[in-house]
Amino acid sequence: MKIRKATARYEKWLAKRCAIVAADLLRKHTAMASDPFSFLRATFYRWVQRWPEVCSTVTGAPAVLAVGDLHVENFGTWRDLEGRLIWGINDFDEAYPMPYTNDLVRLATSALLAIGENHLRLDEEDACAAILKGYVDALAAGGRPFVLSEEFGWLRTMALSELRDPVRFWQKMDALPTVRGNVPRSVQKILERALPERGLRCRLARRIAGLGSLGRQRFVALAEWRGARIAREAKAELVSACVWAGGGPRLRRVYYQELLDEAVRCPDPFVYLRGRWIVRRLAPDCSRIELTSLPKERDESRLLHAMGWETANVHLASKPAAKAIARDVRKRRADWLHAAGAQMVHDVTADFREWKRVWSRRAQPAAPRRAG
Repeated sequence: MKIRKATARYEKWLAKRCAIVAADLLRKHTAMASDPFSFLRATFYRWVQRWPEVCSTVTGAPAVLAVGDLHVENFGTWRDLEGRLIWGINDFDEAYPMPYTNDLVRLATSALLAIGENHLRLDEEDACAAILKGYVDALAAGGRPFVLSEEFGWLRTMALSELRDPVRFWQKMDALPTVRGNVPRSVQKILERALPERGLRCRLARRIAGLGSLGRQRFVALAEWRGARIAREAKAELVSACVWAGGGPRLRRVYYQELLDEAVRCPDPFVYLRGRWIVRRLAPDCSRIELTSLPKERDESRLLHAMGWETANVHLASKPAAKAIARDVRKRRADWLHAAGAQMVHDVTADFREWKRVWSRRAQPAAPRRAG
């Protein structure tokens, strides 16, 4: 199946399960034609179709409750119950039972694409080796969250870059368009209850963020509380694209909350499922970290090692599988992750080029009709 047909079928399936924001879907299609890394981020539904075929030698691995849509920009920071700054995986929209290798191969593929676009400056083999070593080290240690207080100063420096400045953050929030028309009453109630006090006056805005979930509704409540600004977001939840692709048991559960609760991490107390909405606090230090926002001087090998470690933190939520995973990793060749990542880079890039060709043709203005 070609990428254009796969996209049309997935979006038809999507529209039957949640309200679609057409303008955001158009933005997503445009971003998919911009570069292979953005294409990868936007098309987990295509990944689920392709990776079992392209990487058949690694798909028979032990299963875990996987992140699914893992990549190098699916990491960020938040504050835990003690107010400590935590770093880790930022989004579990596509969580689903899958071979543990899915998350590692997708993370490695994203790193290789980022290297190809000069967002990372590592050697390709070194990048994959760092991810895999972090994963294996974490399995052996039983995992450990990244608490950016007394330790991990190097990671704290990366996380708190100038692009996460509060002034700039709230300027972006102020620029969000106020919702016009009716807002689902359920969303209004959810956002009102997420605020620290009942009866706070707030502005409801529409937010455009991410790539994989572009097209789904996002509402933000912006308010002032005791002298400073606050924000809460509600994003429409959906079962994983794995259900659409039939990539495994057709389980229709949403696993977002289960991973939040069971993974080796310090949870964000402001992230939870409520009805059919994912609720979170938005703040300058509670958000995803983009590669372009990282300081120029950084230890990228150390960062990818941390990403591999955090992937294991999440997989350790599937406690019975930990020993089987460790045995499976040991029996694989040292270069298996780089080989699988390189195969997927080739496949993703081919899809990207096809999408770009089709999209650029559609984006061209129609030739004017000749008079007479």
